[in-house]
Amino acid sequence: MLESRIIEIDGTFLGTVILEADRQTRRFYATHDSVRAFHNRTLHGSDDVTRQVARLYRRSHVDRHDATGGK
Repeated sequence: MLESRIIEIDGTFLGTVILEADRQTRRFYATHDSVRAFHNRTLHGSDDVTRQVARLYRRSHVDRHDATGGK
């Protein structure tokens, strides 16, 4: 790992984007259950995964909120 960047949405740590040895590829390391679908996903631009992870997290958060009746 050469470099990493934390992804945190609304105060919740979701994971880290890790720059690989080729200095081009980035890999997402998921730490939050709501974004496990993106764990180990590789990409060539870090912003793409940040937007996707945020969308998945927020969708999961809203779905869970609706399922509990807003609690």
